[in-house]
Amino acid sequence: MTVLSLRRAFLGLACASAALLAACGSSTTESALTPSRIIAFGDAFSVVTPGAKYTVNDSSINNWVTQFASSYGLSVAPNASGGQVYAQGNARIGTKPDAAGSSTTLTVTEQIDTFLAGNSLGANDVVLINGGISDLVVDMAAVTAGSISESQMQTNAAQYGKDLGAQVRRLVNAGGKHVVVVGPYNLGITPWATTLGKTDLLKQSSSKFNEAMLVSIVDLGSTVLYIDATYYFNLVSATPTGYGFVTESTLHDSYTPKIACTSVDSGAGIGTGTNQVNSSLCSASTIASGVTYDQYLFADNLYFTPLGQRLFGLYAYDKVHLRW
Repeated sequence: MTVLSLRRAFLGLACASAALLAACGSSTTESALTPSRIIAFGDAFSVVTPGAKYTVNDSSINNWVTQFASSYGLSVAPNASGGQVYAQGNARIGTKPDAAGSSTTLTVTEQIDTFLAGNSLGANDVVLINGGISDLVVDMAAVTAGSISESQMQTNAAQYGKDLGAQVRRLVNAGGKHVVVVGPYNLGITPWATTLGKTDLLKQSSSKFNEAMLVSIVDLGSTVLYIDATYYFNLVSATPTGYGFVTESTLHDSYTPKIACTSVDSGAGIGTGTNQVNSSLCSASTIASGVTYDQYLFADNLYFTPLGQRLFGLYAYDKVHLRW
């Protein structure tokens, strides 16, 4: 079963039972939720560190968490600066080392540990949690090295989905009333997948992750909302001009999606190999020649340009606004 068909099945069940894991349509009343705080846990996708976000680090709103918060008139900052965004680049859900081989990066589980050790969740807090990209990056490297099979990668992906679901449940049990969860988008659409010749495997593994996660949290509909990143970015990738990007043919070079940044990292970077572009090092001055970066979807092999980030933040806000 595909992620899209599973999504439809789950949404149908959710609407029928009123246990909504995903927004089923417009609310009949004006949104009653006015968030007190936006709290976020996750990996590189949710990092908000100034000058080191995984995108083009320009002066715009260039991260989906920041855009989501801004839509509610709120601001966010990394926990290291006194804020409530705990996400760290290359973080895995519960395993170390991270996607780049570092053992100092807090896992998503440890990020939540840190928060709960000194904080509690309020009735009007909105918690954003994402994960899974780094876990799949690690397993793809293991497949390439021959240390695990493609079948094992898909089995592992399902377990990672359950692991993220367990952290969602943990947040609900800690008092979370508005928990928003985002699994990995379809990594099969990335420049990385095309370069490796593994578009199908990464698509299937992303799907296995999200399917297992949804099954593990299906009873949490009153307090949890699933934002389907796979569904959204598949639409953007398939019809880019409808979202403000250049045409699909322009976005690709010999069928490989182009990336906007030129900020090569001689180290492990985003986990896809040494001497690869790392968008956390990218600024408006490290852009490929002739490229208008906000007309491209990918800043590097995995992460999105500011426009891609903003669009997803607005999409998530719309879903949450309709739901609560």
